[in-house]
Amino acid sequence: MIIEDLPEAAAGQAERLSGNAPGAREAPLALHGRLLNVSRMATIGEMAAGVAHELNQPLTAIANYAHACERLLSRPDADPGDLREALRQIGAQTSRAAEILRRLRALSRSHRGAQAPASLNALVSELSELLQTDAVVHGVELSLDLARWLPEVLVDAGQIQQALLNLVRNSLDALSGRSGGHIIIRTALAAGGEVQLSVLDDGPGVSAEAMQRIFDPFFSTKENGTGLGLAITHTIVRSHGGSVGYRRNVPDGACFDILLPAHPR
Repeated sequence: MIIEDLPEAAAGQAERLSGNAPGAREAPLALHGRLLNVSRMATIGEMAAGVAHELNQPLTAIANYAHACERLLSRPDADPGDLREALRQIGAQTSRAAEILRRLRALSRSHRGAQAPASLNALVSELSELLQTDAVVHGVELSLDLARWLPEVLVDAGQIQQALLNLVRNSLDALSGRSGGHIIIRTALAAGGEVQLSVLDDGPGVSAEAMQRIFDPFFSTKENGTGLGLAITHTIVRSHGGSVGYRRNVPDGACFDILLPAHPR
């Protein structure tokens, strides 16, 4: 399980919060698995507005082209080429909506896949459409700064994407209520030869007090936060032999860096 490193204290706290009697305490591993699934689904729930907005565009286009086909078919002098183009557009927009749903479904899968060599840039790009939509809903600009010629990494693609999603959601929360916020997702080759994935924002940053606990399970600076996103990201990265850390962005904001070993191939 990818969250096997979460401390026993986290399981005990979750048990107390849920009201379970001590005698009914679940095995820590099983409880950690449930917490991961809850966190993943909560993240997807937070993205629901963005996904609905993104799906609305191809669905509206499909409806418009379907109405156009009806009008063309009612005309005796209709051009078959116009009809074919409208049908082609319906097919293209249907594929676009299906791709959005496919990506959302991939994020909601609860099982762990096998690790395989992958391009970190490709994993970021695959997730970028959902992230861009989420950023637009929050009134935040999101941009990619992906390095060329990066070595591959040996990863479970879904888990690394989940870790990235957690970091971006963390930045979106930090920028909540601020106009003109900006998030950058950056990849680079680190000085030690690892592949680096960074999420930078120009928000308020992390206080010195919170900095000591930001990766602790159930610790959150948000009023209604679960305190699981960064803890799960930390454990995902460690399970891949990597590390995740925080540093102050310059001049303002936060930066979270994930370092993953380069695949020797």
